[in-house]
Amino acid sequence: MLTTRERRPAIRTLRGWAIHVLQEAGAIRECEEHGWMQDRADPHARDRAFDIARKDPPAGFSTDEAVAEVREVLDSIGDTCPECP
Repeated sequence: MLTTRERRPAIRTLRGWAIHVLQEAGAIRECEEHGWMQDRADPHARDRAFDIARKDPPAGFSTDEAVAEVREVLDSIGDTCPECP
């Protein structure tokens, strides 16, 4: 008997969605050597990320929740990798 499974969404949490949006907008990047997220300090990229959060929040979340999560993720990421010299 053939059974089908419901496919899980690619991004499972609001935080994961916010990180994805920030990466796509170019506001954060990943340290190539260690994998830590780094803030690029690009105000235009940040604005693009907030615009995406306002215009296209993830399903099940309000615009305010999406914008707040993007802001929280940005506040939690530094501009340097803690493992790089």
